[in-house]
Amino acid sequence: MEQQCIVYSTKDCIECTYVKKMLIEAGIEFEVRDISDNVIYQEEVKQFGFLGVPVTVVAGRAVKGLTSELVELVELVQNKNF
Repeated sequence: MEQQCIVYSTKDCIECTYVKKMLIEAGIEFEVRDISDNVIYQEEVKQFGFLGVPVTVVAGRAVKGLTSELVELVELVQNKNF
Protein backbone atom coordinates (compact mmCIF):
# COMPACT_ATOMS: atom_id res chain seq x y z
CA MET A 1 0.00 0.00 0.00
CA GLU A 2 1.38 3.37 -1.00
CA GLN A 3 1.74 5.96 1.75
CA GLN A 4 0.10 9.34 1.37
CA CYS A 5 2.48 12.27 1.09
CA ILE A 6 1.33 15.69 2.33
CA VAL A 7 3.11 19.01 1.83
CA TYR A 8 2.05 21.86 4.10
CA SER A 9 2.69 25.05 2.22
CA THR A 10 1.71 28.67 1.58
CA LYS A 11 1.12 30.45 -1.71
CA ASP A 12 4.25 32.64 -1.65
CA CYS A 13 6.69 30.16 -0.12
CA ILE A 14 9.66 29.71 -2.45
CA GLU A 15 11.14 26.82 -0.47
CA CYS A 16 7.72 25.12 -0.65
CA THR A 17 7.85 25.41 -4.43
CA TYR A 18 11.23 23.67 -4.49
CA VAL A 19 9.98 20.86 -2.24
CA LYS A 20 6.96 20.27 -4.49
CA LYS A 21 9.20 20.35 -7.59
CA MET A 22 11.50 17.78 -6.00
CA LEU A 23 8.57 15.46 -5.27
CA ILE A 24 7.20 15.84 -8.80
CA GLU A 25 10.61 15.05 -10.30
CA ALA A 26 10.85 12.00 -8.02
CA GLY A 27 7.47 10.80 -9.27
CA ILE A 28 5.83 11.05 -5.85
CA GLU A 29 2.19 12.05 -5.68
CA PHE A 30 1.32 14.43 -2.88
CA GLU A 31 -1.48 16.50 -1.41
CA VAL A 32 -0.84 20.21 -0.83
CA ARG A 33 -2.33 21.68 2.33
CA ASP A 34 -2.14 25.47 2.24
CA ILE A 35 -1.96 26.76 5.81
CA SER A 36 -2.54 30.41 4.82
CA ASP A 37 -6.26 30.45 5.56
CA ASN A 38 -6.84 27.07 7.16
CA VAL A 39 -6.60 26.92 10.95
CA ILE A 40 -6.91 23.12 10.96
CA TYR A 41 -3.85 22.76 8.72
CA GLN A 42 -1.95 25.30 10.87
CA GLU A 43 -2.70 23.18 13.95
CA GLU A 44 -1.60 20.01 12.15
CA VAL A 45 1.79 21.64 11.43
CA LYS A 46 2.10 22.64 15.09
CA GLN A 47 1.29 19.08 16.18
CA PHE A 48 4.31 17.90 14.21
CA GLY A 49 6.40 20.40 16.21
CA PHE A 50 6.89 23.05 13.53
CA LEU A 51 5.83 26.68 13.24
CA GLY A 52 6.60 27.26 9.56
CA VAL A 53 6.49 25.60 6.17
CA PRO A 54 7.28 23.63 4.10
CA VAL A 55 6.54 20.53 6.11
CA THR A 56 6.43 17.22 4.26
CA VAL A 57 4.72 14.25 5.93
CA VAL A 58 4.77 10.59 4.95
CA ALA A 59 3.55 7.78 7.21
CA GLY A 60 3.50 10.11 10.20
CA ARG A 61 7.10 11.21 9.68
CA ALA A 62 7.39 14.97 9.27
CA VAL A 63 10.32 16.84 7.75
CA LYS A 64 10.72 20.63 7.75
CA GLY A 65 12.30 22.35 4.78
CA LEU A 66 14.40 21.30 1.85
CA THR A 67 17.02 19.24 3.69
CA SER A 68 19.03 16.05 3.53
CA GLU A 69 16.34 14.55 5.77
CA LEU A 70 13.78 15.27 3.03
CA VAL A 71 16.05 13.63 0.46
CA GLU A 72 16.19 10.55 2.70
CA LEU A 73 12.39 10.55 3.06
CA VAL A 74 11.98 10.76 -0.73
CA GLU A 75 14.38 7.85 -1.22
CA LEU A 76 12.43 5.77 1.30
CA VAL A 77 9.17 6.48 -0.53
CA GLN A 78 10.72 5.68 -3.90
CA ASN A 79 12.08 2.38 -2.55
CA LYS A 80 8.78 1.67 -0.79
CA ASN A 81 10.57 1.25 2.54
CA PHE A 82 7.58 2.51 4.52
